[in-house]
Amino acid sequence: MARNKNNARRITTPQSLNAYVKGICDIMRRSNCAGALQYVPELTWMLFLRILDEKEEREMETARAVGAEFQPSLDYPCRWRDWAAPEGEKRLELQIGTLGGFMSFVNGDLIPSLCSLKDHPGANVRQKVISQIFSSIERTKIDTERNLLDILDRIHQLKTEQVEETHMFTLSQVYEGLLQKMGEKNNDGGQFFTPRQIIKAMVQAVGPKLGQTVYDPCCGTGGFLAQAYSHICALRRGAQRASKSSRSVPFMGARRKT
Repeated sequence: MARNKNNARRITTPQSLNAYVKGICDIMRRSNCAGALQYVPELTWMLFLRILDEKEEREMETARAVGAEFQPSLDYPCRWRDWAAPEGEKRLELQIGTLGGFMSFVNGDLIPSLCSLKDHPGANVRQKVISQIFSSIERTKIDTERNLLDILDRIHQLKTEQVEETHMFTLSQVYEGLLQKMGEKNNDGGQFFTPRQIIKAMVQAVGPKLGQTVYDPCCGTGGFLAQAYSHICALRRGAQRASKSSRSVPFMGARRKT
């Protein structure tokens, strides 16, 4: 059974986050994902589910505090906290069950369920996005249950309270760090990206506001979109609480295919 690592260190710099993610990628490289073109998509969907779960936990707590209803995008047992977290109810059930049960659940139940969310009656926008993300995923590429559980444990430690976001946007920084390493090796599709300081300066100069649409025609890893989101969130916190009609800001990006 996987160990529950409660002594997670605080990640305060982009360099420490990159080093932490590199440790996860090292496990993936020995788990049937030898190159970045194999392990980056795998890391992507796992990080997405981790961040989504934490976001919806916060949204649920906020809704309860004001007596409002909250409908999560995912239900048991498809939430990260159920199947991936070290103490998750579904994960513990699968680990004490039949050999190979955990991998069978991920490949035979979890991924197909996420792919089909868009077909549910009344599926909301977030559920349709989840389905789109998983539309090209048939099964995990990780070769063994032991390696998969180890990866999940490490990703689980990437919590909001463990990552200092004053100078970085976690998910964007992960991809920038990976692309930088890929570029250093001169293979695996490494790319150039705009330094974070320049992104911040440009977003401050443009000054996106609530009610406007943010569009990046060459979004790459999404660094400008992520920084624009953080900029608008800061404006919202500094102003009076936004009305329901102005809480959503459309973010759109395009990427040139080569």
